[in-house]
Amino acid sequence: VQLVESGGGLVQAGGSARLSCAASGTVSGIYQMAWYRQAPGKQRELVASITNGDQLNYLDSVEGRFTISRDNAKNTLSLQMNSLKDEDTAVYYCYVLIMQFGRRWDYWGQGTQVTVSP
Repeated sequence: VQLVESGGGLVQAGGSARLSCAASGTVSGIYQMAWYRQAPGKQRELVASITNGDQLNYLDSVEGRFTISRDNAKNTLSLQMNSLKDEDTAVYYCYVLIMQFGRRWDYWGQGTQVTVSP
């Protein structure tokens, strides 16, 4: 499975941005898709996730500002980010968890930079 992210870039505080992730390859048995981020000097953290049952989970600091969504037919994942703040500046990573035949596979995208300017 290959994950390719797009979107991000430089955004003014209070603005919006949309990240997309396209999964290709042998894509089946996806259990969860998610967005993580890592700011300089900090650990990678879960921003938002969605399961195959459409169960959503958000980092407290982005709740109400970010929206995660997926298109199962196209194997794509999106993150709509509104009211961006300086502290949202980070590299954002797409993540896919596949669980099949009693095994799990974890896949990561290459990351895309989001920089929020004051």
